[in-house]
Amino acid sequence: MELRQLQYFVTVAQQGSFTRAAQLLHLTQPGVSSQIRQLERELGHRLLDRSGRTVRLTPVGEAVLPHARAALAATAAARRTAQEFGGLRRGHVRLGMVAGAALTPPSELGTLPGLATTLAAFRQEHPGIDFSLTEATTARMLTALREGRLDLAVVGLPAPASGQEGDDGWSALTGLALHTVLEVPLFAACAPGHPLADGAGPGGGSGGADRGRDALPVAALAGHALVSTPRGTGMRTALERALAEAGVGSAVGVEAAAPPQLGELVEVGARVERRHHGLGVAVLPDPGPVPGLRVRPLTGPVPRVRIALAWPTGQPASPPTAALVAHLRRAYPGPAGAPGPAADQSPARTPGSVQAPAGTAAPSAMCSSPAAPSSTSRSSGK
Repeated sequence: MELRQLQYFVTVAQQGSFTRAAQLLHLTQPGVSSQIRQLERELGHRLLDRSGRTVRLTPVGEAVLPHARAALAATAAARRTAQEFGGLRRGHVRLGMVAGAALTPPSELGTLPGLATTLAAFRQEHPGIDFSLTEATTARMLTALREGRLDLAVVGLPAPASGQEGDDGWSALTGLALHTVLEVPLFAACAPGHPLADGAGPGGGSGGADRGRDALPVAALAGHALVSTPRGTGMRTALERALAEAGVGSAVGVEAAAPPQLGELVEVGARVERRHHGLGVAVLPDPGPVPGLRVRPLTGPVPRVRIALAWPTGQPASPPTAALVAHLRRAYPGPAGAPGPAADQSPARTPGSVQAPAGTAAPSAMCSSPAAPSSTSRSSGK
């Protein structure tokens, strides 16, 4: 009996299909079927009923399945234990991030390193730990975290995001720990000739003492074409939530992956279509002064988006993942005034793993209460 045979058996049982199991295992269907038949011959019983359109467990298969899962779990635990004794000399972390994620808070909060700089510093401390970086929408990454296809992710969430059922589709936060890096309001950016450009400061900016007077009610977006990130991103969800709260609707005519692209699309569109209003109104974190754009803060309500680290809590994190979580939480301690860490939300509980430092923000608290706001940001809000 081989561990791979048990893995194939468990995967087919979970999927109810040899085809889907083979796809997940990156193997051919005949290869998976052949290995399971060898396992059945060794045990002397059929484990799977192949007579129907869906593969089902036989009574013997149902009895064997818990033992197969236990054997695979024990093997994974043995690997983790051996890795811990290796002193984090080797390992691999699957890291997801929203497109354009920089994790660089605004100047008002101090100068903190960008994500690439932070990862480079971690790699210098742990040269044997490798990374695989994946860009995706927040919704897809939350699913990947829960299914074990990602170890850690930088996500964008509407704020506040409670993680409770019915919270605008973000119930997928259940089973995940969060550490908020920053929280920012969203702004509207449009061409100078657009009807919503009135009230914006000269030179494309929105800052200074005029910020409050320049505020644009969310309800004013009704009937205007919008430029936003795709569905499944925190920014798009925050926008749609604010529109619904204001009792209005509006159509997103153009989508782009990263916030800097949103402003660029509006600015270029306005230059190309000089007699019109360009591609519409971009909704994004404050881009600062941008030549050729008028930028106004949104209000009534103020849509907010948060950038956060997310990782699964269902089982202890691997030592490399736990070490990276602790490193990122030190580099990005979160908004000022956040409560201390909750004991049941640390990224790992295994000997030799690295715990998050005292004084960083509590993931559980971040799921249930909004963080202290910041005024501007250049980071991704997806």
